[in-house]
Amino acid sequence: MPIYEYRCADCGAQHEHLQKLGDAPIAHCPDCGGTHYEKLVSAAGFQLKGSGWYATDFKGGGSSAKSSSSESGDKPATSGGGCCGGACGCH
Repeated sequence: MPIYEYRCADCGAQHEHLQKLGDAPIAHCPDCGGTHYEKLVSAAGFQLKGSGWYATDFKGGGSSAKSSSSESGDKPATSGGGCCGGACGCH
């Protein structure tokens, strides 16, 4: 069952309610009894865990960050010309 956020325009109270998809919206504020208790639009709060398809295909996003910097022609500013500054002898 999803959790919905509501805010009362009369008193400013904000609450979360666990409701079924088919349930009617809550009409009255539980704090003041006002009738301006409205459902808010918010981001989904879930996290994918495990070793499913998302972990291999979409999780991490590191390759897109590397490709976008190389495609734009930007080179990292380093003191010795290498990835670590050139003083370690790794290049």
